[in-house]
Amino acid sequence: MPPPADIVKVAIEWPGAFPKLMEIDQKKPLSAIIKEVCDGWSLVNHEYYALQHADSSNFYITEKNRNEIKNGAILRLTTSPAQNAQQLHERIQSSSMDAKLEALKDLASYSRDVTFAQEFINLDGISLLTQMVESGTERYQKLQKIMKPCFGDMLSFTLTAFVELMDHGIVSWDTFSVAFIKKIASYVNKFAADISILQRSLAILESMVLNSHELYQKVAQEITIGQLIPHLQGTDQEIQTYTIAVINALFLKAPDDKRQEMANILAQKQLRAIILTHVIRAQRAINNEMAHQLYVLQVLTFNLLEDRMMTKMDPQDQAQRDIIFELRRIAFDAESEPNNSSGSIEKRKSMYTRDYKKLGFINHVNPAMDFTQTPPGMLALDNMLYFAKHHQDAYIRIVLENSSREDKHECPFGRSSIELTKMLCEILKVGELPSETCNDFHPMFFTHDRSFEEFFCICIQLLNKTWKEMRATSEDFNKSLNIEVEICIE
Repeated sequence: MPPPADIVKVAIEWPGAFPKLMEIDQKKPLSAIIKEVCDGWSLVNHEYYALQHADSSNFYITEKNRNEIKNGAILRLTTSPAQNAQQLHERIQSSSMDAKLEALKDLASYSRDVTFAQEFINLDGISLLTQMVESGTERYQKLQKIMKPCFGDMLSFTLTAFVELMDHGIVSWDTFSVAFIKKIASYVNKFAADISILQRSLAILESMVLNSHELYQKVAQEITIGQLIPHLQGTDQEIQTYTIAVINALFLKAPDDKRQEMANILAQKQLRAIILTHVIRAQRAINNEMAHQLYVLQVLTFNLLEDRMMTKMDPQDQAQRDIIFELRRIAFDAESEPNNSSGSIEKRKSMYTRDYKKLGFINHVNPAMDFTQTPPGMLALDNMLYFAKHHQDAYIRIVLENSSREDKHECPFGRSSIELTKMLCEILKVGELPSETCNDFHPMFFTHDRSFEEFFCICIQLLNKTWKEMRATSEDFNKSLNIEVEICIE
């Protein structure tokens, strides 16, 4: 007969004693179970003890998580979270370097447990750690040369404990001083050779930026892109991942008027080329977390296009109308130039209307009206001009080929460009915040500084090629467009 559902059979360890086999009644209070275990080993003051998992997690068992105990589990009787936190709080302040180091190592391990973390934080433990980072480590600067490994380990464990404690979300990030931020930022440069310190410092900076607008401003003043770039040129993928995460955080939290400025700095520092060379084309597989950070950077980069995507064309704006004139000039300059110097206004208007029809605009008389829908707004016109200027031969060929086809078989360049731009914006989710779980980045978007525009140029040419081969008609427009974009993405 199987045991009742509320009974769990476990083994419980205690240092220096043989493990006890015991049936735990999940309906009994946990404190009563702990008292029973303590009585079995003649231990007094059972309130000073607790049970924890004897696996690698060492997590404390509480009333909230006790239902996770499985039959056959191995548990350990140990000091209670409150007692453990109090002891470690005292031990990390020891005057002995060895004792302090061992205590910080234990603290870094125990801090992963939210039950212990709450008790340690209640003792103002976070403030103690930040004080140690701000000033306590300076006490050992003179010893650093002769005790460098010990100093590095001590700082590493201190930062690890801090990161683990803060990850539980118990303490607000807004409580930290400028001195603490400056110290962490200095570690990004000072301890470049110490992977553990660098990794934890980068993790702290990322969390500061993401969780506090005030801290974002302070971190942005302390850390420059130029200081972060060298960490991408190393071989440690974890450091590269955390570095891109900090860049993404700064990018994401930057005010709208500063975001383009930051993008320009990233371009000047050749971030894309460095990521392509040292991360994407490195001789190792890209792990999921790196893939996620690359996806986030890809999304944030494309989101810079949102303003143009949501900007309607103003038919009265001469500068905007000049872009359309430039498209016409590039396509028909050779054949229409002789006509520009003579003829009536009406004749020139007729010529323009004819050319705008050849360019594939819906409104032949005033093509500016084609760009009043958002999305894609002015972004479509930007793409058309980029294609005309940077792939001029292909642009002229597409326009002329379509202008010589029967109306029902033409693939109108203007309409195609507008619809294609709109579809690319939808597929690449321009203007949307990055997903917290997605890692769907595309290496091709890191091969060119103007990757969106180049992608448009590839798609528009493939669309025209397929259209011609299929001898498609206007009824096939949307179907052909969908097929070509899917091919390009793949």
